[in-house]
Amino acid sequence: MLFIRLVSTMGLESFLWQREILIDDSGWGDLILGVVIGALILPDHKYLERRIPVSSFQPPHFKKKKYLDDAVQIAEEIIEVMVDNKPVRFKVCSGYVLSSVRRYLRNHGFYVEEVEITGELQELVEGSYIKWCEEIGVSTEMWGSKRSFWSLLKWVAKNPKDRERIVKTGWKSWRQKWRAKAYEMSKT
Repeated sequence: MLFIRLVSTMGLESFLWQREILIDDSGWGDLILGVVIGALILPDHKYLERRIPVSSFQPPHFKKKKYLDDAVQIAEEIIEVMVDNKPVRFKVCSGYVLSSVRRYLRNHGFYVEEVEITGELQELVEGSYIKWCEEIGVSTEMWGSKRSFWSLLKWVAKNPKDRERIVKTGWKSWRQKWRAKAYEMSKT
């Protein structure tokens, strides 16, 4: 790990990181699709995004937590594309799907802070997830100013036989409650 160490006049040491890489996710709690993971490097403001497919949130992969392995593969790509010989600090969202990323980065000698991501990166990652929804035919107008579980469940219920293939069917709540509810709603 590269860093520049400064010694202040008070004798306290601090580190000056020349670059920060922020990592966030979107879609973890949403009924459909997988998860978008985005990385933003500062001060350059270059953005990289990748998708964890919905199949990682469906049987048999969900039980094996394949999505965590997928997240690590994305972290490997982030390192390959965004890390050079300049000092870098990672700030990674505290969400569960990124727990394997934080562990992976630390195990590879990087300085990692677990943070709540707001601002530019959060907007980019959320926008990427919304774009993915639009790509599969979900009208963002249906959820108004904020997407919700219910609006996505209603969308699935309009054609559950076809749309269930893009649902996070590995969720216990889907199997025990929401699947039946979607099929029930489809009849009305």
